[in-house]
Amino acid sequence: MNITTDRIEKQIVLKAARSRVWRALSNAEEFGSWVGVALKGKIFVAGEPAQGQITHPGYEHVVWNAVIERMEPESLLSFRWHPYAVDPAVDYSQEPTTLVVFELTAVEDGTLLRVVESGFDNVPPARRQEAFRMHDGGWEEQLRNIEKYVATS
Repeated sequence: MNITTDRIEKQIVLKAARSRVWRALSNAEEFGSWVGVALKGKIFVAGEPAQGQITHPGYEHVVWNAVIERMEPESLLSFRWHPYAVDPAVDYSQEPTTLVVFELTAVEDGTLLRVVESGFDNVPPARRQEAFRMHDGGWEEQLRNIEKYVATS
């Protein structure tokens, strides 16, 4: 068993065309719908920041902040952010970010969506383990969310 503390890797086969999954990822408003972030009127642009209020119960006090890194149509979307940055009393801006990469591959049953978040070994030691644990479970939940989202929209 290969266990790492630096990266989380998850994948799911979605019963949807790659173009549909790409739209759910790359269209900021759609992304916000299944992730739980208010991104109405926002657009994802490579090299630009993206920001919105989290709508997930219990986290409404948190602003989702990311910088979109790469957008390769129907193939790859990546962004950087501060993992588990949920304490409004803490300034996370000087901490290293993690990199989230979504990769799409057409498969016989639809689209294989793979998400990898890496860079946890650079998160300050006092927060590293909790950030990793919360994101490990969080990505499981988000893959279920996008699965439901592309199946019903």
